[in-house]
Amino acid sequence: MGGGEAVIAGIGCRRACPAEDIVALVRQAEAQTGVAVTALAAPAAKSGEHGLHAAAAALGVKLILVAQDALAAAQPRCVTRSACAERTLGVASVAEGCALAAAGEGARLVLARIASARATCAVAGS
Repeated sequence: MGGGEAVIAGIGCRRACPAEDIVALVRQAEAQTGVAVTALAAPAAKSGEHGLHAAAAALGVKLILVAQDALAAAQPRCVTRSACAERTLGVASVAEGCALAAAGEGARLVLARIASARATCAVAGS
C-alpha cells in the first residue's frame, strides 16, 4: 500500500464488545500486515455499539458505518464465510464485507478475517 491510501479495518463484534478487544485485534492486524489502519468500518446495524466508537477514538481513526446493501454487495469479494453472521446479520462475512465496502469498488483484501473471542477484523485497501 502506498502513501495516502485508505486502509480500512472491517470489524464484526458481539453485542457489548469492549473497545479494548477491538483495539487489540486491529493492532494484531496491523502487525500482521505491516500497514497502518486509517479507518474502522462496521455494519450500520451496529451503530449503537459503544465499543466500536470508543475503539475508533482510541485508535485515532474515523468509524465508517456500512449500509446493509453495500455490505451485501461486497459479499462476492469476501473469502471467509460465517454461518453465525449469516443468521444474525444476513451476510456471511461481516468484517471482510465492511472492509471491502468502505475501501471502495477497486479494493482488495490485505488480510482475511482474524478473530478473537468477541470480535473479528479484516483489512482492505485500494
